[in-house]
Amino acid sequence: MTAQSGLSDTEVAAVQGPAAPPKAIAVEIKAVSRVFGNGSSAVHALDRVSLHVEVGEFVCLIGASGCGKSTLLNLVAGLDRPTSGSVEVAGRTGLMFQESALFPWLTVAKNIELALKLSGTPKGERKDRVAELLRRVHLDGFGSKRPHELSGGMRQRVALARAFAQDADVLLMDEPFGALDAMTRDLLHDELERLWADRNFTVLFVTHNVREAARLADRVVLLSSRPGRVAHEFPSSIPRPRRIDDQPVSEMSSEITAKLREEVARHA
Repeated sequence: MTAQSGLSDTEVAAVQGPAAPPKAIAVEIKAVSRVFGNGSSAVHALDRVSLHVEVGEFVCLIGASGCGKSTLLNLVAGLDRPTSGSVEVAGRTGLMFQESALFPWLTVAKNIELALKLSGTPKGERKDRVAELLRRVHLDGFGSKRPHELSGGMRQRVALARAFAQDADVLLMDEPFGALDAMTRDLLHDELERLWADRNFTVLFVTHNVREAARLADRVVLLSSRPGRVAHEFPSSIPRPRRIDDQPVSEMSSEITAKLREEVARHA
């Protein structure tokens, strides 16, 4: 019996309806530590990090330089193994690096088409899909260019199109927009958010830009300075679509920045 309503717990449950089923987990990180080297020269990059990311969730990782953000992303991608603990991923991962990492001997279109081929897209559909992806990243007409003919920001936009082409269940992004100017970055935030909403994939996104994290994330996870540990989590209830200069985004980024400064000061 509830004191305020006078109804039994069973009656309250009947009125409220069934509870929402728990969401599936896309990434499960359990007590993960990563140590590089041995003895007195060993570097403890991560220390007993535990984190889960739900299917369809957009999570941003932030923290001071050297806190293990990229190391954690590499573990989730399967490019490295933890010293202890475990990482479980449901489905296929795709990874976008800080650098574009394009094949210099291939054209822009062929770099993207290669990702489509590897993801199983039929040959007859690839040309149209490449054109669509180039439009999404505002590179119409650049398909025949080679990477050395593009600016650094343009190469990173090609890398973003290639990441979209991987058709991954979990997209891992390591500071993908750091080299872009503010306007291009804002446009690609929109495109990333739109594609993420359309296809409901999961995103684990590393950034040093606190405002960017507040703009994009369902949840921001702050790692402590080395060794990296989960220091704070900031779930976001800011309605979408968001702009990077929206007042709620500014307020959230200020809150996160204050905690980040505390962590840096604590480990200085």
